[in-house]
This record gives sequence, C-alpha cells and structure tokens, in this order.
Amino acid sequence: MSEKITVGILKERDKSENRVSLVPRDVNLLIKMGLSVELENGAGEKAGFLNKDYENVGTKVSKKLSDKINIITSVNAFSSQGNSYVKNSLVISTTNLRNDNKIIEICKKNNLSVIAMEYVPRIARAQKLDALSSQASITGYKAGLIVANSLNKYIPLMMTAAGTLLPANVLVLGAGVAGLQAIATVKRLGADVTGYDIRLAAGEEIRSLGAKFISNEILQDSETDGDYAKEQSKKNQKSQLEFLKEYIIKADAVISTASIPGRPAPKLIEKKTIQLMKPGSVIVDVSAPLGGNCECTKLGEMVIINNIKIFGPSNLPSEMPYDASIVYSKNIFNLIELLLQDKKMEMNLHDEIIDAMLVIEKGKKRIRV
Repeated sequence: MSEKITVGILKERDKSENRVSLVPRDVNLLIKMGLSVELENGAGEKAGFLNKDYENVGTKVSKKLSDKINIITSVNAFSSQGNSYVKNSLVISTTNLRNDNKIIEICKKNNLSVIAMEYVPRIARAQKLDALSSQASITGYKAGLIVANSLNKYIPLMMTAAGTLLPANVLVLGAGVAGLQAIATVKRLGADVTGYDIRLAAGEEIRSLGAKFISNEILQDSETDGDYAKEQSKKNQKSQLEFLKEYIIKADAVISTASIPGRPAPKLIEKKTIQLMKPGSVIVDVSAPLGGNCECTKLGEMVIINNIKIFGPSNLPSEMPYDASIVYSKNIFNLIELLLQDKKMEMNLHDEIIDAMLVIEKGKKRIRV
C-alpha cells in the first residue's frame, strides 16, 4: 500500500456511551508509526478528550469520517442504526454479533471486515489486547462504589464512644475480573467479604484478596478451556440456588457478576430469596446486560422490593469514561500494532489472535461466529 494507512475514530451514537476508542496519547504513537488518524468531530468530548487534544498530536478532525479511512475504531460500532460506515474498511470494535443478525447485513452492504474485541483468545500474548478484562475491572470497581453509596450503614467496622458498628457483610457472586475487582474494592473499604464461584480454582484468587471463599463443591469440571464458567445442568442449578440462599439472606449487599460466554447470565438470586433479605440491603447485578443473575433485575433501572434496592446497570465502564477509554484505547493500539507489518496492514490468519478475532471478512461471516 503506497498511501498511508488512515485510522478513523468513530463518534459513538449510543447516548449512554461516554467512552472513546482511541485517546490522544495512543493516537500520537500511531502517527509516529507512520499512520494518519482522523477523528469524527467531538468523539472524545464525553470522555474528557477535546478535539484540540487530538489536533495537538497531529489528528485531522472531520464532521464525518472520509472515504479514505482504512481502519475504523469504535467502542461499539454497531450500537446504533445512525452510525455511518466507510465502505471496504476494517472495523475494530466490540460487537453483539452473537445476538444481532443486522450486523452481518451492514457488513455485507458495505463490504466491511470486523475484528471483534470480545473474541480475544485467552492466551498469554493476547492479554494486552483483552478489552473485556480491562473494562470488567472498571465495572467491578464501580459496582463496589454503588454498594458503598447505597447501603444504609457503614462499610467498615466503626468503633465510637456510642458503641461499635459492625462491618457490612458483602457477598460477591462470580470471581472473574469484575468479581475480583469488586471484592478488592469493598474489602479496601473495610467490608467483611465473601466470594462465590462454581470454579473451585477461583478460591485461591478470592482468598488472596482477603475474602472468604464459598462453593457448593460441584465435582464435575465447571470451567471451559478458556477458564470461563460452564453452564450447569438443571439439577446443579437448583442445588446452586439452595446453597446460595442462606448466604444471600445474611448479606447486607450482593454484587453479582456471573456470566457464561454466548449464553444468558445464570439466575442465582430468586425473588423468594430477596423477600427474605434484610431491609435496606442492596443488590448490584453487574450481569444485567446479559439478562441478569437476579430474577427481579431491570436493565438500566433501580427497583425496590421489600425495601431491597436492586440495581441493573447497563454500562458501568461508561460511567468512568476517562480511565475506561485510556485502557480500551491501549487494547486497540496493541491490536493495530499487531496488524502492522512494515507500515502495511497484514491480516495474518496464521496468527491465532487475528484468526480468532476476525469475525467478518469482506462482508462475509467466518465459520467460528
């Protein structure tokens, strides 16, 4: 390719999305690598990055991305029908490809290739591209803060002249990245924390953060080759609900983060269990976008049942857009760096990372999706 590769930063059309896919610091590095970068006007403003911040490092700011764009970067390029696409370009973004067939139609119409950030393989050399983990860490932290702000009591042990106030009892369901960060956050705030996961191997990580680990000791292999939790049989699901019930009832707050890739979130908190919880308790259902771990969760809302607050946040990383954008941008930068060979874009399908993440090639769905 004789001309410079041009990267276009798409402005997110989803009104609830405050992040931007590339921040000026990484744009500067891309330009130093010989690429051109074009920013859709105002794309970084909600995250705290102004047009002038991009212009200062050599970015062109346009009202609409030009047809010279080779690579489009986005947080979620297919979140809105109002998005515009540059024909024949490569889109790097998170997607909802498993559940949204319209994405295939859009890509076919515009001859787009798509590298989906949620398909990063769970291997050591791909960790620096792992946007799911970078955003999940922020999700877990923010969930811990919601608990602290919503409980009707102190988080830590408080010894006062008027008496001793016991620490809040917080239960975290699921010990992936979000769950572990939630445990770390509420533990630092002084809570008495218990962590649950069906994967027995997660116990060591939970304990390392100073929390207690509980498990109903499902003996069969409960995780995939990628270290994700497996979907459980109906018999095991029933056993799981009964096991968790007593811990949920005792808790002042529950943060639920359990998920299964490509499947609806498992139900771990039944309505009848909520009705037995202490008044003033709080549930933060981080898995709300996947259907929720709680039967009473409503996406994007806070509902109250028997004086129990149940939060169903739809996009927690977007509530901390500055730092969320910084780490997501670094994930994107590292991917573009992997794609470049001698200042040319090389779609090397012999590389297991690129092979796993390239879900659509020139408008055609690849078999693995």
